[in-house]
Amino acid sequence: MTPLVTAAVLVAALTHASWNALAHAIKDQLAAFTLIGSGSAVIGAVIACLVPLPDADAWPYLIASVVIHVGYMLLLMRSFTLGDFGQMYPIARGMAPLVVTVVAVAFVGETMDVWQTAGVLVASAGLVGVALWGIRGAETAPRWPALAAAVATGLSIAAYTVVDGVGVRTAGNPMGYIAWLLLLQGTVIPAYAVYARRGALLAQLRPYAALGLLGAALSMLAYGLVLWAQTRAPLGPVSALRESSIIVGAAIGTVFFKERFGTPRILAAGLMVVGIGLMLHAS
Repeated sequence: MTPLVTAAVLVAALTHASWNALAHAIKDQLAAFTLIGSGSAVIGAVIACLVPLPDADAWPYLIASVVIHVGYMLLLMRSFTLGDFGQMYPIARGMAPLVVTVVAVAFVGETMDVWQTAGVLVASAGLVGVALWGIRGAETAPRWPALAAAVATGLSIAAYTVVDGVGVRTAGNPMGYIAWLLLLQGTVIPAYAVYARRGALLAQLRPYAALGLLGAALSMLAYGLVLWAQTRAPLGPVSALRESSIIVGAAIGTVFFKERFGTPRILAAGLMVVGIGLMLHAS
């Protein structure tokens, strides 16, 4: 985790929280993710024309990632429909680092020293605390379908993080992998929207076009930076550091969506910062 890698992941965290907030702000979720997917596909197509194809060994990972990403988008749409941004986004992001680290150690062959292991665990605990405390107040009963959708979204994040972390390392050219991932996964939801909305789709997209396309650009930048970072550092620390986007997401929820932050979540955010400090101490 060099300073350059750390900076790239932190920029990715900022842009990731921002595009999710833009998607949440658009009430028609199918329209929102159609615009985001279309923008991603166009950006991916342009990049794909300028860079070499990924190596053959990377394509099984690439296809698997496309499938997982489509599931992730559907689950994210569902969680944003059912719940508040300040709860759904932190839960989805907060559970991923621990899952990624366990899978990376168990199946990818990565090793974590004691400082990195402690840092990832403490940061993950803080992220979960940010997600679960101080949302609306204790008097409000949990929305279990929304929570289930957010948890499933988090599992899909963990899955594509591991798959892409391995795939981008076998691609020979990280930009080629990123381009084809954006192109292929970006076409699925727009294709479904064309089928489902038919002639009414363009009129339904027009009011949200600027926000949706901005979200697509931010989404591409966020994940491209993370994939590049995964070629330079272990999966677990990169995944944990990118989840600092939860702090940005909490701030966005408070300022723009008027959602409550609360002292417990502030304390949990501090715990997350301590965990990141422990994680980076090993570097």
